[in-house]
Amino acid sequence: MVQHNSLYRDEHLEVDFQRNLVTLDSAALVLTRKEFELLALLVANACEIVPRDVLLMRVWGYSREIRTRTLDVHIRRLRKKLSRYGDQYIETIFGVGYRFQRYREPSRIPSYLPTFMATVA
Repeated sequence: MVQHNSLYRDEHLEVDFQRNLVTLDSAALVLTRKEFELLALLVANACEIVPRDVLLMRVWGYSREIRTRTLDVHIRRLRKKLSRYGDQYIETIFGVGYRFQRYREPSRIPSYLPTFMATVA
């Protein structure tokens, strides 16, 4: 798990690894040091599942034997700070860990579908 770039940027989110800055829709996010470290680790490993024990060890220095809800609390806070994109960016892989997903535009219902079908979908 290696961070290759000093900057991650997509349509809504920017993470500057060098300056420890995060912006969402051009507004700076206020993150704690641990929140930034957690987000940076997930972003640096985008699209890969990062196991819970790896996150706990790399961010908090906890061994794999430690059982804690600290990680879950920090993920919940990060999702909240990432606003309406939080659940899209940070995916829970139950029983394993978490994965950062790059932003993708929500799928749109094709215009050729009748209106009543669009409301059901």
